[in-house]
Amino acid sequence: MNSETETDPAANEAATMLCNRLRKNLRVLGKWARQQNIECYRLYDRDLPEYAFAIDIYGKRVQMAEYQAPASIDETKVAARREQAIAAVQEVLGIEPEHIVLKSRERQRGKQQYEAQDQTHSFFTVNEGPASFWINLEDYLDTGLFLDHRPIRQFIRENASGKRFLNLFCYTATASVQAALGGASSTLSIDLSNTYLDWARKNYLLNKMGGKSHRLKKADCIEYLDSKYEKFDLIFLDPPTFSNSKSTSNVLDIQRDHLSLIRKAMKKLDRDGLLIFSTNKLSFKLDAEVLRKYKVQDYTTASLGKDFQRQKKIHQTWLIRHS
Repeated sequence: MNSETETDPAANEAATMLCNRLRKNLRVLGKWARQQNIECYRLYDRDLPEYAFAIDIYGKRVQMAEYQAPASIDETKVAARREQAIAAVQEVLGIEPEHIVLKSRERQRGKQQYEAQDQTHSFFTVNEGPASFWINLEDYLDTGLFLDHRPIRQFIRENASGKRFLNLFCYTATASVQAALGGASSTLSIDLSNTYLDWARKNYLLNKMGGKSHRLKKADCIEYLDSKYEKFDLIFLDPPTFSNSKSTSNVLDIQRDHLSLIRKAMKKLDRDGLLIFSTNKLSFKLDAEVLRKYKVQDYTTASLGKDFQRQKKIHQTWLIRHS
């Protein structure tokens, strides 16, 4: 541990509490993850206010995302806590320091979210049920896999058999992989980012899927929804909270634009189909018009895994059907 920890009894006690909490979480969540054949899960999320981190397990590697400390807290103390947290993760998980990646949690907008943060090309694979995915903890803001959406991906896999599946704002197309493994008759995954579509292509190859039945398309999802062709039985709509990509003139604000997006997506949905709409915007409110016009089921509680029970506001999810 850091020298300040050794000389400061309060800091020493806090560091011990963190180790104990990590051990407790690992005992409960580690057993659950093994039973579910899950290699990626959230171990810790600001459980102790002194250590404001989200700590995520990715197989034999760890990402620690540090929440920005209030300006009133001395930077020396912040740095000491950071060192203590890293040391605690190493001690409890028995993990080498080079397998721990530390990031700071700051909101990125527009093109920033797609840009490489580094160029290590440190890709490795993990399992999630029957699927395998490529992960990169170092080069981009995101890792390639949204851990909080794991139950939604499972739901998609379990409900995809024989269905035509559309994945809008598909990111690395992990939901499409699960749909295909669940027996979807076809999948179409759309995103504007070449980076994410290339990553999705690697995920397809890893899971031995592709061809005409499982397509990747570079397009503006809003423009695609305005097109007249193709209907789907199952649609996953998980837009960014805000997007102003240079690849399109459309500026997306999810609170302002979600009603229009949902209306357009429902026109693509077969009469007996299902739209899964999800958003990570914490203050999001679903427009009352959606509730009036369609059959809507709040699926948020069911869409949160055991590892996200502590921070339940990470996303909201609805299942939407034609009336």
